[in-house]
Amino acid sequence: MKLQNKIAIVSGSGRGIGRATALKLAAEGATVVVNDLDAALCEQAVAEIRAAGGQASACAGSVTDPAFGERFVQAALDNHGGLDIIVNNAGYAWDGVIQKMSDEQFDAMLDIHLKAPFRILRAAAGHLREAAKRENAEGRRVQRKVVNVSSIAGILGSAGQTNYAAGKAGIVGITRTLAREWGRYHVNVNAVAFGYVVTRMTQAVDKGSATQVDIEGRAIPAGIPAEQVRALEAQIPLGRGASTEEAAGAIALLCYPESDYVSGHVLMASGGL
Repeated sequence: MKLQNKIAIVSGSGRGIGRATALKLAAEGATVVVNDLDAALCEQAVAEIRAAGGQASACAGSVTDPAFGERFVQAALDNHGGLDIIVNNAGYAWDGVIQKMSDEQFDAMLDIHLKAPFRILRAAAGHLREAAKRENAEGRRVQRKVVNVSSIAGILGSAGQTNYAAGKAGIVGITRTLAREWGRYHVNVNAVAFGYVVTRMTQAVDKGSATQVDIEGRAIPAGIPAEQVRALEAQIPLGRGASTEEAAGAIALLCYPESDYVSGHVLMASGGL
């Protein structure tokens, strides 16, 4: 129970990496505010956490809504009395080569991978500052954590993902800047850059059987042709993609007390790629 009495918000935690992260943090004792576009998925994740003996509440909605950051942070403060861990995880990919990419397609990736985390972190800034001042006056230090989800696409680049890579590179810049700004408030700000993680958006599919999912009124292709997955896994030293539980483990590492002196770091969780 490394996170006993901690309060966490995890964006995009109704499914995939985010859901696994919410369950992991709750299993370690944290109270978790779950978020997803789909309110039903939020409630399912909350129910699963509670059934396992944990504590959680739901905050459904789109992270790209300009008002969402304030609402998300306030949900933790109003419902649970504090905020100790912020995980900016929500996201998806909308791929295309640059000459065929529209402004809408490019902007959508910056909105969800860069602007949404910015708004959430901006909304949390005042609370983190005041909490640190209060605790300093009391002669104690409480270490708080921010983990931003990036990608090796943002570190190394990825063909067909100019928009996604730009957003994931940008969140690294935010991470390293806030590590400098928020150190005085005893906040560790780090990122995890994932490689291939098997989710509904990246699972192997037979040729011609790829599906589409609706994300805020946009039809986004889901699934990767099986031959492409095999080629990708052949490049990974560990020889396979990560499970969502393994991805959640990488995020949790940066939430534990053992990482209290790690800040401004980008953890590569890519199986060695």
